[in-house]
Formats: sequence, C-alpha cells, structure tokens
Amino acid sequence: MSHPGLLHLVGSVPLPDCEQVFRRLGGALGPWLSRIPDGETGERARWIYFQRTMLERHPAMEIDPTVPKLRLTQWDGKLLRETPLLRFRPGIDPDGVRFDTGYDEAAKQSYAVFRRLRDEGVIPPGMRFQVALPTPVASGTMYVSPKAREAYLRVYERALLEALAGIVAAIPAADLTVQIDVCQEVLVFENYFSERPADYKEQIIAGLGRLGDAVPEAVELGFHLCYGSPYDEHLVQPKDMAILVELMNGIGAAVKRRLDFLHAPVPKPRSDDAYFAPLREWQRRPETRLYLGLLHHQDEAGDAARIAAARRVVPEFGVASECGWGRTDPARLEGLLAGHRAAAQSMKF
Repeated sequence: MSHPGLLHLVGSVPLPDCEQVFRRLGGALGPWLSRIPDGETGERARWIYFQRTMLERHPAMEIDPTVPKLRLTQWDGKLLRETPLLRFRPGIDPDGVRFDTGYDEAAKQSYAVFRRLRDEGVIPPGMRFQVALPTPVASGTMYVSPKAREAYLRVYERALLEALAGIVAAIPAADLTVQIDVCQEVLVFENYFSERPADYKEQIIAGLGRLGDAVPEAVELGFHLCYGSPYDEHLVQPKDMAILVELMNGIGAAVKRRLDFLHAPVPKPRSDDAYFAPLREWQRRPETRLYLGLLHHQDEAGDAARIAAARRVVPEFGVASECGWGRTDPARLEGLLAGHRAAAQSMKF
C-alpha cells in the first residue's frame, strides 16, 4: 500500500550520478516517499569536504599556523584525522569576501534531471526534489581557525543565503524541499570540541532560525539532526535524545514559518525506553512530522524493536536511517533499500 512520506532519505547515496540515484530510489521506495534527494554525488559525496577545497583555493584564505590542527576522533577514541585550520589572509576585510558554495549550481543541474525523469514517468507526479544545505557552523567549526570564525560565519552565511536564493529562483516551490543539515551544532551541545562560546545555545538556535526563515513559505522545510558519520560511525554516542529534543524545541521556537519535518538519529543498540524518553518533552508543532533515524543495515528485527520502543513515547512518526549513505560501502545499498521497504510494509496505521 502507498503511504507517501512514511520514509525519509537524508540525502547522500553511494552511486555515480543523480540519474542513477533517482531511478534506484524511486524504483525501490517510491510508494513511501514524498521527496527524493539527488544523492549528493560527485564532489559532494563527502558532505562538506568540497567546501574545504573551495576555501583552500580561495585567494582570501590561508592556513593559520598559530593554532593547533583540529583532531577528529570517533566515539571509541579512534583518531580519524587531523586538519589544519584556515584564516583570512592579513589585510583582508572579511566583509568584502565572497564565497561560491556551489550548492545552487548542483541543485539546478540535478533538478533538470529530476524534471526529465518525471516527464518520462520514472518519478511520479507530486514528488518533491530535496536539496540539503549545511549550516555555516559546519564548515566554520571543522575548517576555520577560532580566531577567524566569528567573521567567517557571517561571510559564509551570506554566501549560503545567496545560494539558497539561486535555488528557489530556479526550482518551483511546489517541487522543492530544503533540508538543513545540523551536525556540528549537535556536537557543540555535546561538548565534543575543545571550546565553545558561553552563549553557544543562543547563537546556534538563532542561526538555525535565520536559515529556516530564509526558505520561502511555499517550499517544504525540514531539519536533519546528526551526530556525524565520517566513517559510518558516530563521533559521539548519545546518552539519550535529550540534546536532540532540546535542539528540536529550539528550532521549533526560532523558525517562524511552517516547519514541515524534523529528523533525529537512533543508534543501532538503542531499543530501550530510556533513549526515547526525552521525546515526551518535545514541543511538537501541529504541522511538523518527526522522522526517526532508526533503520539500520540488515537488521529488520532490530528495526522493529526500535520502532516499538519509539511508539511507546510518540505514537506517530516516519522512519529513516541515521544519516546519509554516501560514505557507506556501496555493496550495502541493496540491503538498506530492502530494510526500508520491509519497515514501510510492516508499519501499521
């Protein structure tokens, strides 16, 4: 039975190009989707890393030799990488700098394929094209020196809003979903990084509100909350959903336009009531759909247990995986699709 919107796909898919993504996802999961991503293929396959490349090549930026490298560690303490941080070159006025994020051009190119496949009947009428955008905090935290970060966040936010304006000008609102990816903010709330400003909560929530309200009302808007998965493993294993719910409530209060959906991750081992209990404190807006990222690769029994545990707290929600699939082994794709189909077919309404 068809239930569009029951399943949500976070974004990235380990396939070569967007046409293959649209065909594969639409064919496997189409009856349960109301929006479809382009797979974030090519240079976007590593999420925001292509923004690092853009910054390294930018004439206004250079490595800051006065600060230590950022050490990125996994939840189990494994060191993943050490990254030199960037700053504005001496004499540069940050407010005169322009960054070309590339998100608008990528969206336009993928949308042209989406529209062609819809005309051919591959993508059904009514399906929206999903564009994922990062926040300024994402690249600002991962790639920019603390000494330059305040100015960078201001400049990059302007660039991101320019890209968003290009996207909404090129894609009809009725065809478009904008998903804002919120990862580094979650990690800041978890005190993952070596420092954070005293008013980090206010800064983060205000920034997310500005991004959300920049999306026109007729465009579908959602937020994906994330604990990071650079090697298909969390950077932090959450104790429960308390921090996610705090952010969900903050976003709900800060965003003044319609808020269509929120997505929150559920780790594979967590089918216990304690993990989901903070959802009782979620101040749900009546129009907002919750997607729980509780589907895991080839774990149908575990998926069912996590769904049952969640239903003891929130009776109504859609389902998804924890994060995008772009960095997973491509051989796992069919298993992920099969697990999503199985979950969708088994959920009772």
